Amino acid sequence: MPSTFSRIVSGEIPAHKIAETDDYLAFLDVMPTATGHTLVIPKKEVDYLFDLDDDLYNGLMAFAKKIAPAIEKAVPCKRIGVAVVGLEVPHVHVHLIPLNSMADMNFSHKLKVSQEELAATAAEIRAFL
Repeated sequence: MPSTFSRIVSGEIPAHKIAETDDYLAFLDVMPTATGHTLVIPKKEVDYLFDLDDDLYNGLMAFAKKIAPAIEKAVPCKRIGVAVVGLEVPHVHVHLIPLNSMADMNFSHKLKVSQEELAATAAEIRAFL
């Protein structure tokens, strides 16, 4: 069975996309720890970060590096935090989280955000790409 993220890649599940290439996709987390919390994934479904081949791994990080400055410009924050946890969805994903304090990296604290708010945030971030 495809992962939730593979279903987003295929268009089966909608997402608030930030950027996309043939190999990678960035989209807003629907249960963010902070406004602008973005997930960056390889389109190829691989469960564990360190199982990615070197090219896909390096490309994923390079793609995330291009997205982070746009988030930082769109969402007031001190910096963009990066986390790879990999337990909640069996598909490699990098969290890019706008940080104003360490509490913004608390994955047990989730914001309740409307689809309209997510769409507006995605548009603001895309404007800086």
